[in-house]
Amino acid sequence: MKDPQYGRYPKGKRKGNTKPVDEILRELKKPSFPYSDYRERSLKIHGLICAKCGREFDDKNRDQLTVHHKDGNHLNNPPNGSNWENLCIYCHDDEHTRELLGNYLTGRDKER
Repeated sequence: MKDPQYGRYPKGKRKGNTKPVDEILRELKKPSFPYSDYRERSLKIHGLICAKCGREFDDKNRDQLTVHHKDGNHLNNPPNGSNWENLCIYCHDDEHTRELLGNYLTGRDKER
């Protein structure tokens, strides 16, 4: 009785995927939510410059420029870019650190 369906580790029946590989790849490449290309749109609208320190960037170092959501909601991506500001990695880190420090000093970190 060597039926592969039974035994110590029974093998379940596998359902074959009827979708073609091209269609599966197309679905995987779709943005995870609307307006997920907000980084490129923000860079186009606001330019390759840090809104806080004024450092200018070019195509070689644009990866050091990040998009900060002013209201903290990364799903809030209006087409006009009003919720974004381009910050260099240092200013972006400073922005979030200040928020954490401010919450700690005012006692708001204990409310959560």
